[in-house]
Formats: sequence, structure tokens, C-alpha cells
Amino acid sequence: QVQIVQSGGESVQAGGSLRLSCAVSGFSFRSYCMAWFRQSPGEEREGVSFIRSDGRITYAEFVKGRFTISQDSGKNTLYLQMNNLTPEDTGMYYCATRPASLAFRCPTQPIDYDYWGQGTQVTVSS
Repeated sequence: QVQIVQSGGESVQAGGSLRLSCAVSGFSFRSYCMAWFRQSPGEEREGVSFIRSDGRITYAEFVKGRFTISQDSGKNTLYLQMNNLTPEDTGMYYCATRPASLAFRCPTQPIDYDYWGQGTQVTVSS
């Protein structure tokens, strides 16, 4: 059974940094996609960043240059380093994973992911 446990969300001031973590267990696919999504109240869940098991990375335009996705394969852990945070980054952040398809990059829509973490709240104040 796949289990995903997230940590790292908290409240920070604009311009600050946070690192989110996502520990995955019970997932045995050699090729996979892992992703960070976020959702603000009243808004749809949106993709933030994606990484394939082979290291291919995709970022949403609104986080390029500020956020960095990385993985520690040995620990089955995904990270999201978030720098220069703005109030618009406030929301619930979710980690998700799925087996990789033949596509060059990971899918970017929530519906394409099979397993989800519980979410962690990030609040950025001005």
C-alpha cells in the first residue's frame, strides 16, 4: 500500500523560504513521476513542479527561478525548496506520484496522479 507523508508547511513572511518534504513508501515502480500541486481556497488545484525518476523536471511558469524540486531516491523522499515566497504562494501543498508513462515529461494535471499526500499548509503574509 502506497503511503505518502508530507511535512514542512508553516507560516512565513513574504520574501522568506520554506522546504517541503514528502516521504513515499510502498511504491515500487522503477519509472515514476512525482509532483507538487497546490490549492488555494476557492481555486482549483494547480501543478507547481514535476520530476521523473530519470531526473526530467518541469516547473510551472509562476515558480520558475524561485522553487526547486529535488528527490532523494535512496530515501524515497521528494522535496520542494521555495524561495522568495509571496502571499500568492499561500495554499495547501500536495505531493503526488504515479508510474511514469512513455511521455517525455510528467503529466501536469491532478487527475493524472494516482497517489496523494495529506497536504501541508503554506501561509505567506505580506
